[in-house]
Amino acid sequence: MKHLAIYPGSFDPLTNGHLDILQRSLGLFDKVIIAIAVNSNKSTLFSIEERLEFIHKVTQGLKGLEIDTFQGLTVDYCNKVGANSIIRGLRAVTDFDYEYAISLMNKKLAPNVETVFLMSSGEYSFISSTIVKEVARHGRDVSNQVPEIVGKALLKKLSQ
Repeated sequence: MKHLAIYPGSFDPLTNGHLDILQRSLGLFDKVIIAIAVNSNKSTLFSIEERLEFIHKVTQGLKGLEIDTFQGLTVDYCNKVGANSIIRGLRAVTDFDYEYAISLMNKKLAPNVETVFLMSSGEYSFISSTIVKEVARHGRDVSNQVPEIVGKALLKKLSQ
């Protein structure tokens, strides 16, 4: 049986923490789909096209990876593509509380889909897209928290 997992998120922007979880999950599953959630009710800094471009460039050459976008519930997308797992990264206890509640609802909606929690590596445990954007807005260096292409795009976008 092939094990297909979805790694969903807004990835606005993609961080080194996201890449850490992705690379580790590629060792656990036959195939991983990075699924960028498109939510018209959520304001994003980067367009869906920009986020797709970042992910394509940064993950070039990784085997077992697919990149896609989706709207709606993650479990519905899982069922659509035949995925049996959802990957979620956890940085702290506060992440767990939030993610655990969502995983329980997902299990109720799609009993065939499991949520797999991966703890972030220590060096990435404080990184979030929100924090990265806030620090960058104030002109501070975030080059250790994001891939180079994302860092350059952040500087350019926030200086406009």
